[in-house]
Order: sequence, then C-alpha cells, then structure tokens
Amino acid sequence: MRIKMTSIHVTDPAKAYEFYTQKLGFDTLMTMPEYNLYIVKSSDPSDQTGLLLEPSDHPLAKAYMEGLHEQGFSMIVFGVPNVQEEYERLVSLGVVFKQEPQTGPDGSISAVLDDTVGNFVQLHQD
Repeated sequence: MRIKMTSIHVTDPAKAYEFYTQKLGFDTLMTMPEYNLYIVKSSDPSDQTGLLLEPSDHPLAKAYMEGLHEQGFSMIVFGVPNVQEEYERLVSLGVVFKQEPQTGPDGSISAVLDDTVGNFVQLHQD
C-alpha cells in the first residue's frame, strides 16, 4: 500500500497552486480552475503522490486550519536534501519563514515557512 493522494486545506486554491508550483517547485498533476481544483506533485519523477490543494470553505476545515495556524503548528512536512540550501533559495524568491533552519535535539535539521494560504509548512532534511 502507498499514499496516492493527500490534501492540505488552503484559503485560496488558485493562489496556493501558484505558490506551490512557482515558489516551492512542485509540478502540476491536475488543474480544473472552473471547479477550483488544483493537484500538485513532487518534481521527482519516481514520486507520483498527489497533493490536493483543498478549499477550506467548510466550517470545520476552516476552524481546524485556522486553529493550527494560530497555535503555530505545521500542517505538512516536506523532505528536502539540504534545508539550508532550500531555505536560501526560497528566501531569494520572497518566501517568508516562521523558523529559520535549526538542528533539533535528535540532530535533524528543519525550517518552517508560511505558504501564504493559511498554513505553516515544515521543511525537513532527508
């Protein structure tokens, strides 16, 4: 069994699609703007897992997303080969970080960015 698709609630799927493809570097898996439907995937050809940029228009989804954001929790974690290099690349593109690269007690390196559509995203070094 493998993960085929997962979703992340966003305040604006079209804006999220632009951010996730143009800033974070994800590829398009499917877009149907007339249905407010945007699905992205890793640029790694061996990884075809879809990430649905889900509208947060349901009251429960909106409350969940807003509550996590207010508490400062990351909604999703993306793996990158080098957090420092990715941090520098993204900062040069205007991405705002909540947490600069840090080494945790277990030796793992991570950073946290704001995806501009209601979520904090953690980058974790592979």
